[in-house]
Amino acid sequence: MRLAGVLLCWLLVSPWVLGQAGRPVLNPDVSPATLSSTICVPGYTRAVRPGTAYTNAVKKRLMAAQGLDFDVERGRFELDHVVPLALGGHPSDPANLALQPWDGPLSARRKDRLEVKLQCLVCSGALALDQAREEIWADWDAAFGRYGEMACRRARSPAAPLDAE
Repeated sequence: MRLAGVLLCWLLVSPWVLGQAGRPVLNPDVSPATLSSTICVPGYTRAVRPGTAYTNAVKKRLMAAQGLDFDVERGRFELDHVVPLALGGHPSDPANLALQPWDGPLSARRKDRLEVKLQCLVCSGALALDQAREEIWADWDAAFGRYGEMACRRARSPAAPLDAE
């Protein structure tokens, strides 16, 4: 039964299952040249995050496609940006949005920690933006193993955000 739960979590968050196997869906405004005016600015993700009317509609549609009752089970899942806003993922393209369980080995909480870490590494110059995006998109769980415990410190400045996803 535990294996079935792990497989269900993987199915819900896998880019390949969600039809995203081609390439990450990115915000064209975010590039290595624009880091200091986009993802490395405090509050950037709040400024580009879609409103709840839009995200709830997408979440409801994705849950229905998985045979899940939105009214009963919506609190068990986050509508996740596959490539997070904190790394320049597209804010509203449905191809960059997926259901992610809040609990379990592939939980939204765990991925959120990775998003903050990768954003810090990118904004401090320790990791290239394109590499961070590719790693979180291709296999965020493996990326967590590589970067999750890595130290990242940077001076707080207008180019040093604290928010993620």
